[in-house]
Amino acid sequence: MKTTNVSDHFHEECGVFGIYGHPEAANLAYLGLYALQHRGQESAGICSTDGERLHCRKDMGLVAEIFTESVLSELRGANAIGHTRYSTAGQSARLNAQPFLVECSKGQIAVAHNGNLTNAIDIRRDLEMSGSIFQANSDTEVIVHLIARSQEDNLEHALRESLLRMEGAYSLAVLSKEGLIVARDPYGFRPMAFGQIEHNGHTAYVFASETCAFDLIGATYIDDVQPGEMITITDSGELHRKRFAPVQDRHHCVFEHVYFARPDSVVFGRSVQKSRELLGRLLAREAPVEADIVVPLPDSGVDAAIGYAAESGLPYRMGLIRNHYVGRTFIEPKQSIRDFGVKLKLNPVRGVIEGKRVILVDDSLVRGTTSQKIVRIVRQAGAKEVHLRISCPPTISPCYYGVDTPDKNELIAANHSIDRIRDHTEADSLAYLSLEGLKQAVQDVQGEYCYACYTGQYPTDLVGIEQLLADSREKK
Repeated sequence: MKTTNVSDHFHEECGVFGIYGHPEAANLAYLGLYALQHRGQESAGICSTDGERLHCRKDMGLVAEIFTESVLSELRGANAIGHTRYSTAGQSARLNAQPFLVECSKGQIAVAHNGNLTNAIDIRRDLEMSGSIFQANSDTEVIVHLIARSQEDNLEHALRESLLRMEGAYSLAVLSKEGLIVARDPYGFRPMAFGQIEHNGHTAYVFASETCAFDLIGATYIDDVQPGEMITITDSGELHRKRFAPVQDRHHCVFEHVYFARPDSVVFGRSVQKSRELLGRLLAREAPVEADIVVPLPDSGVDAAIGYAAESGLPYRMGLIRNHYVGRTFIEPKQSIRDFGVKLKLNPVRGVIEGKRVILVDDSLVRGTTSQKIVRIVRQAGAKEVHLRISCPPTISPCYYGVDTPDKNELIAANHSIDRIRDHTEADSLAYLSLEGLKQAVQDVQGEYCYACYTGQYPTDLVGIEQLLADSREKK
């Protein structure tokens, strides 16, 4: 029996895509995952069905590397789901690539999941005690086992029973040869959009973690899959929307708007670009400073920097250029070059920066090590002053709902004052956006977002997880 590492179940940042009723389902799933590549660069997979069998291909690497024309030609059928997975330490293995495909009493089923189950360790332990054998260390495999072991003979009923045992964050797609089911946790932590695409007089239904995937394939956004909702599309093509859990207070992940989602997406019903530009405008109001130019940390700091520049009246300049072709592996020079990793990805434009007082806008500051290196690079390019501005509040607590944040002892803002962080980053000044500013930027009038990483106040019970983490650290 495999020993479970507590940390293995956290940080499932992913992209999920599903399509039903299109003759080029696998090709459109490929394009959908291509648009969702920013949500995960470790592995990707697609499962399709022709109504007789499920066909699956998944591997380590980027979407374009895995899915060649010949591979896609083998993924037959009009229905498909896809997944792209984020890389995290200790979990880089093909076994964790999704979708998970199994054959059980419910027939062949494939599951793609975005999020983290906060009770996955407890459920897995119970399943192992009753004889279940696990191959990987992903929460998604726990979901597969729950469905397979359900006494319900109908897949929809088995999934509903399984969902009611699950706690935490999940947006998932389940494919069988009979149909497609998507579901979202009752709190709505992770996004899942619902749309349609017309083809030869027929309507195909599509689902994706972000609407940017719809834009690429020409689909129309209809709605979000609602928190606590299950949408089932049967082999007859009928679509049914049902609640599987009571209505709960919503807790959308605000970090989707701060950093994770693409700016051209609509997430939780709101334009990500609008949120980020307003983050920058509010940051300029809260933390002005005398300077000459506003420079974004590309790419995630671009929209906030545009907002900061517009509000402050200072010129917006691309003083850092990002290399978009950096692979996951590269040959480092044998001779030590200071801050080599950051220099490989970012290069300063000396003609823009030299002799200037620079406001450097970034979306977040987690450990502080990267920020320090970037400040050094900007200084080396001749900046007279470097003022660091962060378009969110200090990150003081880890996330247990699907965002890859480190343990609390690695979060610089959880352990040091802003003055100390400023000294560490070597910036002339440092300021974060306030929590109130963040709420205003995402227009959270009803209190429907989760801010746990900035407040330490979690919307669900985490006593078990915190104890398990403590036990795990003691064993180490």
